[in-house]
Amino acid sequence: MTESTSEPTELSTEDRKLVTLARATRARTGAAEGAAVRDTDGRTYAAATVALPSLQVSAVGVCVAMAVASGSRGLEAVVLLTDAGAAGDSDLAAVRDFAGEGVPVLVGDVRGTIGRASVS
Repeated sequence: MTESTSEPTELSTEDRKLVTLARATRARTGAAEGAAVRDTDGRTYAAATVALPSLQVSAVGVCVAMAVASGSRGLEAVVLLTDAGAAGDSDLAAVRDFAGEGVPVLVGDVRGTIGRASVS
């Protein structure tokens, strides 16, 4: 089940770091979305949307894949910066598949203003 709120979200210092990473990655690549995740060991992964003719992966999808490929065992938090206004169902499913239910997914605009929190 996915829960969402539209109230602005107060962020911890660690979550603000994820926002900074997601924002910098998106800006550096000029991608539609930027994302960052923190795994259960405290490691962070940041990525941007991949939009090639032969490969399309969301920013959250890339982050989850990086965490899995690095041997991570789960996620503590996800930040997604996008103009879409919400995380897509496939992104939430990837987070759930890898880390289980209950992982906070913080969604904000491309400037880094978090306005929505979902739970995987």
